[in-house]
Amino acid sequence: MTATHDPHAWLESLDSPEAAAWVAEQNARAAAQLDADPRFAGLKADILAHLRDTRQIPFCSEHAGWLYNFHQDDAHPRGLYRRATLAAYRAGESDWQAVLDIDALAEADGKDWYLDGVSHCTVEPRRALVHLTLGGGDAVTVREYDIEARRWVDDGFRFPQGKSHVAWRTPDSAFACPGWKGAPLTRAGYPREVWLVERGAGGEHGWTQLFVAPESAMMVAAWRFLDGDGSALDLIEASDSFYSKTYYLIDADLELRPLPLPPKAEIEAFLCGDLIVKLADDWRWRDRCYASGSLLAANVAGLLSGDAEPQCLQAPEPRLAVESVETTRGSVVVNLLDRVKSRLLAFDKQDGVWTARPLPVPEGGVIEFADQPWQSDILCYSFSDFLTPNGLYRLNVATGEQECLRRQPAAFDPSPYAAEQWQATAPDGESIPYFVIRRRDAPLDGSTPTLLYGYGGFEVPMLPYYIENFGPHWLEKGGAFALACIRGGGEFGPAWHQAAQGVKRQVSFDDFHAVAEDMQRRGLTRPPKLAIEGGSNGGLLVGACMTQRPELYGAVVCEVPLLDMLRYAELLAGASWIDEYGDPEDPAERAALAAYSPYHRLSAEARYPLALFTTSRSDDRVHPGHARKMAAKLQALGHAALFYETDGGGHAGNAGQEDTAAELARVLVYLYQRLMD
Repeated sequence: MTATHDPHAWLESLDSPEAAAWVAEQNARAAAQLDADPRFAGLKADILAHLRDTRQIPFCSEHAGWLYNFHQDDAHPRGLYRRATLAAYRAGESDWQAVLDIDALAEADGKDWYLDGVSHCTVEPRRALVHLTLGGGDAVTVREYDIEARRWVDDGFRFPQGKSHVAWRTPDSAFACPGWKGAPLTRAGYPREVWLVERGAGGEHGWTQLFVAPESAMMVAAWRFLDGDGSALDLIEASDSFYSKTYYLIDADLELRPLPLPPKAEIEAFLCGDLIVKLADDWRWRDRCYASGSLLAANVAGLLSGDAEPQCLQAPEPRLAVESVETTRGSVVVNLLDRVKSRLLAFDKQDGVWTARPLPVPEGGVIEFADQPWQSDILCYSFSDFLTPNGLYRLNVATGEQECLRRQPAAFDPSPYAAEQWQATAPDGESIPYFVIRRRDAPLDGSTPTLLYGYGGFEVPMLPYYIENFGPHWLEKGGAFALACIRGGGEFGPAWHQAAQGVKRQVSFDDFHAVAEDMQRRGLTRPPKLAIEGGSNGGLLVGACMTQRPELYGAVVCEVPLLDMLRYAELLAGASWIDEYGDPEDPAERAALAAYSPYHRLSAEARYPLALFTTSRSDDRVHPGHARKMAAKLQALGHAALFYETDGGGHAGNAGQEDTAAELARVLVYLYQRLMD
């Protein structure tokens, strides 16, 4: 690879006093313009009050009759893991029992703990693995906790800080894929090894190595699937790249047997002896070809013997995709995206054949699976759309009976607004759907301040969601909100994603430009009134669009972004995304990356909109150097740029509610200043 001098490379250091001083100066400058705005304090207070509104739905996971919930409020800013009975939850009573207080833990340990998750042992839920993160990063410390005794288990399982994968196997054993310091890691910084850890007396646990991947692999993971009858299946997933993997069955003797699945296949579930598999590439099995995007049921024994023919549960369709899969005691439930709106199908196996039936759920919005209590026919899901607050439903998949357990209170009056799906035409003729939420009586004269959000990567779909904060703080002030379903995402299955993968990345940016131009052609908005926003891969999207078509946009919110696409694979987890973007070490792929890399496209002659770049020092997934260097280079070239970096939150914003409220208030003030003042 040809090395080039980067005058801002010093900003990649997370330890240098010079870089810290630069960040402090940039933060002070951004705060002077945004936090000092008279509107900031009121916005932050309103958003924080909404986050802490006790009428918000407390989403839960059910274990042995208890509903467990993670809750944050002013008394517990880091959060409280708590539980209640189903009867109390139904009645709306607030008799929550505290299980683990993260604020008290952080104070006792003297560490900046946040909760990353709690994993109950399915067959013995009082045993839990608690995943704790310092400052909200991806690296976690894992400790075993006794739910009933409310204490850490003496000589229990404990795994040090790292990007590890740890999962229960039995109440006395776990799979551990070490990502901590000193463990062999892949180039991307993820685990290479799979170990079975079995409980021993006095904390002397037994460690048995099951698998080792090469350093060139992306990562490994292992877990146990439980069938509806309680039988178990242990699997290892060895990822050569982000989308290419091999699965191994671990037999009773701890020997590995590779499953003859294609590299681009994802095991979604296990029920009635069948693996439920989603294909991201065409697959020929014996004499039959299964198309990319299909969802299959493949018998494990039949796969290993080569005798059984997988059954296709759902074939691909042009504007339909399998969004998610869940199993109950006796059914496979498939959440389908049909023109970016959800519907559910249940599949039941009778006489060796799976048959489909629709489930009676709300229509016209988006469904997300919320919980599935083990060995039951119950499935809990949420339903919402842009103007409809979330409802939490409890559905008996076997009978079709359901109830709405909770409904989120409305954050604003939806009656003056319309949520519509429009279509733009990309340069290659493809129809690109996008959603627009606006006042019904908004004049189509280009005067509406509009925020356009996008992502376009990793087969992640952009779905309608209740805009609880943008309703009162954006729509009610005369703004419009738009959500683009561009290629690279997962709105319509693998083909929609692959159309903008690797060297074809420009397709995503062209789609986004087309949506922006379509809104302007319709008279909704015009460049000085149009802002674009995206985070992570979406930060790359808006960074690329800003540098390619600066005249098209009046404001840019670029959050935890990738921007230096010639260095991305050398920074933190970047090497794990080579399958998505391409390899800078490959000359042809490097040329494609260089053609759009936002950091490298900047020029002194262009006229860029004033952009706001945000990141977190504790982001251990996308390096904060991307945003730092972009802002620094813009300023060095004579352009204005705003930059703000938080200490905590990591990549996913895993921080306290006050920090979350401040970050959103800062973005809103920026948008007001750029589009409305």
